[in-house]
Amino acid sequence: MHPAFSVIFLTTLIGAGQGLFLALYTGQLYSAFKVLPVQDSAHYYALGCGVVLVLLVAGLFSSFFHLGRPERAWRAAARWRTSWLSREVIVLPAFTAVVAAWGLIHYLGWNPLLFTFSGAYEIDFSLLLGAIATLLCFTLFLSTGMIYACIKQLQEWATPLTVINYTMFGISSGFMLATAFATWQGSGLSDFFGGWAIFATIVAFVTRAASLIRNARIKPKSSMETAIGIRHSRIEQKAQGSMAGSFNTREYFHGATKRKFKFVKWVFLVLVFPVPLLLLSIGLGTEAISLLLAAFLVQYVGLLAERWFFFAQANHPQNLYYQTV
Repeated sequence: MHPAFSVIFLTTLIGAGQGLFLALYTGQLYSAFKVLPVQDSAHYYALGCGVVLVLLVAGLFSSFFHLGRPERAWRAAARWRTSWLSREVIVLPAFTAVVAAWGLIHYLGWNPLLFTFSGAYEIDFSLLLGAIATLLCFTLFLSTGMIYACIKQLQEWATPLTVINYTMFGISSGFMLATAFATWQGSGLSDFFGGWAIFATIVAFVTRAASLIRNARIKPKSSMETAIGIRHSRIEQKAQGSMAGSFNTREYFHGATKRKFKFVKWVFLVLVFPVPLLLLSIGLGTEAISLLLAAFLVQYVGLLAERWFFFAQANHPQNLYYQTV
């Protein structure tokens, strides 16, 4: 498939935003149970929420460049009963709105206590709202991944690993950013976020490696005979059928050489996994904000390459017909 950079930025930006919110809310939840130190609600959570919203809005903005008629974007939500894309279109603004409300509550200090239990643990309104946002967050991960995993004719995508990888990459990049943010704020949560970032990155490596191995062993279900609907023992293509390119040749094949395709794969394998982990480990030991931020930025660049490879690797059956391109 032809990788659309608007979709590449959409999925990576909102993924990082989702992961950063999960990190912030996890920290708040742990502090409510007195496992981690309590943070300044009006400053720490409100500022972190602002970063989350910037990532989400930037991702949403980039998606408009993928639309032929942006003024009709609202129609994408009409098929929510059957379309994962429609569900994503609905869940993303809902998640953004709830996160914005969560941050506004912290900023204004309007956070009434709902109840206490065991005589020590207090549950306030922001914890409840954060739980709702967390549910929407994972629903968004599911919806985004299933847009591609539900397309059965694209065998490289039609696997639960697609959803798992989208989720783990978002969590990994989000916790990477949260580590740098916590160090910058001096919150004392750097080691907590850093540990989860390392764990999420390792899990993401295992699941992405599993998908690479699986895709390398795929046996195509389609053939030249099934592609054009003719049953014959020998079929030989003499011409594409037109002198110039078409929608089919532009949108269903990436057009990159095999050398470039292989190069991009190794770029993302290096930039997403070992380099950020090394920078993160050194940054945690030295408390260097620059190294922690570099870990996130390097991994994000690697995720852009990974997402390009993800789209380019999908081989549409129609390419059997346009094989001479």
